[in-house]
Amino acid sequence: MIRMRNITKSYEMGTQEVHALRGIDLDIEAGEFVAIMGPSGSGKSTLMNVLGCLDVPSSGSYTLDGVDVSQMSDDEQARVRNKRIGFVFQQFNLLPRTTALKQVSLPLMYAGVGRSERLGQANQALIRVGIGDRIDHKPDELSGGQQQRVAIARALSVGPNIILADEPTGALDTQTGAEILDLFQELNQQGITVIMITHDPEIAERARRIIWIRDGLITD
Repeated sequence: MIRMRNITKSYEMGTQEVHALRGIDLDIEAGEFVAIMGPSGSGKSTLMNVLGCLDVPSSGSYTLDGVDVSQMSDDEQARVRNKRIGFVFQQFNLLPRTTALKQVSLPLMYAGVGRSERLGQANQALIRVGIGDRIDHKPDELSGGQQQRVAIARALSVGPNIILADEPTGALDTQTGAEILDLFQELNQQGITVIMITHDPEIAERARRIIWIRDGLITD
């Protein structure tokens, strides 16, 4: 599904050039559950941005399902993200005065799906993550784990084949975090490719494969 060859990414910071990625070669098969680990400053967040079509590499090739996405325009990347990739972040990024149902339906609205259909799909996504009885609740009426389930349902609403999760349990207590990881495993068993960014070895052990990155290079 994912094939990266010699991916580099550099940034200008004042008079200095920072080399965040220094030549990444990476293959991820459809249906895998992969954890990407590394210390702060290792390049894992930059790699996530490139994987998620949030940024383009400075050089190298990146093909997603056989399509070269490495030098797409912003609009082209947005279309790829909207169809193929669901994002889950450490901070849930929910709108404070919006119900769970409407939160989850927002990506479908941006995709041009009609109101009745998008609300139906949003409802099904909330049922899928185990909070179908909370569709009318706003974030301040939900626990942290429930809020993250809403965020996961929002990522699932457009039917992506990849979930990209950045420290998805970082704002949760241990038990709630374990429940969210259980949910990712269930989604993976249903055929969704899960790519999780983490710095925690215990969390990474939930994945089927762990990729270590340090100083912009894959080391293991």
